Amino acid sequence: MFAILAAQTPAGVDLKLVDERLEPVPYDERTDLVAITVETYNARHSYQIAARYRQRGVTVVMGGYHPTFLPQEALQFADAVVIGDAEGVWEQVVRDAREARLQKTYRALEPQPLAGLRFDRGIFRGKRHAPIPLVQYGRGCRYACEFCSIRAFYGSNLRQRPVREVVAEIEALDRRHIFLVDDNIFVDVPKAEELFRALVPLSIRWSCQISIDVASNDSLMRLLERSGCTTAVVGFESLDARNLHQMRKQWNLRHSDFDTAVRKFRDHGIMIYGSFLFGYDHDTADSFDRCVEFALRSKFYLANFNPLTPMPGAALYDRLLPEGRLIHDRWWLAPDYRYGQATFRPRGMTADELTEGCFRARREFNRYSSILSRAFDFGANSRDPYRLGLFTASNLVSRREIYRKQGKRLGDDLPLEFVLVPA
Repeated sequence: MFAILAAQTPAGVDLKLVDERLEPVPYDERTDLVAITVETYNARHSYQIAARYRQRGVTVVMGGYHPTFLPQEALQFADAVVIGDAEGVWEQVVRDAREARLQKTYRALEPQPLAGLRFDRGIFRGKRHAPIPLVQYGRGCRYACEFCSIRAFYGSNLRQRPVREVVAEIEALDRRHIFLVDDNIFVDVPKAEELFRALVPLSIRWSCQISIDVASNDSLMRLLERSGCTTAVVGFESLDARNLHQMRKQWNLRHSDFDTAVRKFRDHGIMIYGSFLFGYDHDTADSFDRCVEFALRSKFYLANFNPLTPMPGAALYDRLLPEGRLIHDRWWLAPDYRYGQATFRPRGMTADELTEGCFRARREFNRYSSILSRAFDFGANSRDPYRLGLFTASNLVSRREIYRKQGKRLGDDLPLEFVLVPA
């Protein structure tokens, strides 16, 4: 997204990208405007960054999922908020900031077409990012799972870029592995097939996020393999069909059982990153061990075991809030909330059991003995030296991050109250 905005920035503006994962925020460096993309997990920290800049008289603009769903909250910490995608309004934001007539909110009047998107990846120069560049084909998802806020952000509008433009971007990157970052690459199967056929001559490897129903389409699975699909993030979410029905994801089991679907992925050499959620009404303290056993038996490349988290904009949050089950109404701002903790009171276990069960599942899956056992999957994880190297590096990083992030504060000790205006 920042590469797109950089290309849309009016001439005569000096740009600098700061990625706090790699470098400290240069608060004392002179600047006229700061733009911050905000997700719910980093909202508290983003507000603290904004407060420090505004104390120095610097104008701050926020955008992203979180400000889109809670613009009035974000406006307590920013001078302006971009609601929805920034294409179509970013140039106006910069012009208005230059002329000291910034509006409080900006929103494109209608979804912008994805044809003709320009990118300025020069802002990434010198950054120690992973060697797998990110490429976007389309936006939106055809499903409306209760816990997910993608549908709330994009609505039912599904858009794809012209395939020739995606191919041209990939060729210009000159990399042998890319990540297609679409929330679900299969929102439009015929268009996805068109893209994959165009990828075949490029002889690249690629990763994606994918819905498990694709496993029922044998010709599409063959095309995935031919086009270079190497790893795929798959949202299994739960092994209990009652939970899948409650989260509006019963289609996960529409065509086949999980074991059959997993076997088809592995038969085509696609390494699976399995994702699971815990805390729906039919989960108990025993659910964690069953999912870990399934993930180990399936030889997943990676897996994550997450506490169900009500996000602003998602139907789940709107359901749990009036039920009085949230531990904090705005957990993302609570100074005593820590990463990995349960944010609500589930029905089949205590909140503490949910927190500990997810952390225990992560530890168990990422034991060194587990990593070694899963590496000996000659169908996918060690089908060739490249896959084995990717598997090894990814698992070591995943293991490190599990212990580094668990229990971490969302932000620092700087209290929000000193700039927080009562709603």
